[in-house]
Amino acid sequence: MNDESFPLTRSEAEWRAALTPDQFRILRQKGTEYPGTGKYDKHFVPGTYVCAGCGAALFGSSSKFDAHCGWPSFDAQLPEANVLEKPDYSHGMVRTEILCKNCGGHLGHVFDDGPSATGLRYCVNSASMNFKKEQK
Repeated sequence: MNDESFPLTRSEAEWRAALTPDQFRILRQKGTEYPGTGKYDKHFVPGTYVCAGCGAALFGSSSKFDAHCGWPSFDAQLPEANVLEKPDYSHGMVRTEILCKNCGGHLGHVFDDGPSATGLRYCVNSASMNFKKEQK
């Protein structure tokens, strides 16, 4: 999937056993969801979004906003900096891909058209994440 080394590595068979078919397609094969179909697109509950492949904390709910693009959007990653950015020239476009820094799973892309002071819009596939609700 990636030519880089990541702290967590598994064989393709191990990833297939650990992930749902959609998660495998997105996280390991750089797939995407259809817009508006992901379970976290309109999800606004206090908590933390973590990598579905390894559980690394990625985004806090306080940075989530509705970008009306059909995918969960965030204006900043968590301070733990578990999101790796790299150039993506696929599909005849120039974009910045975002990956989990721990397992190398494909999360989505980041764009510089966000509405907040960061100017960023992390556009993330719901299937690449799990959600941990904030405990009161």
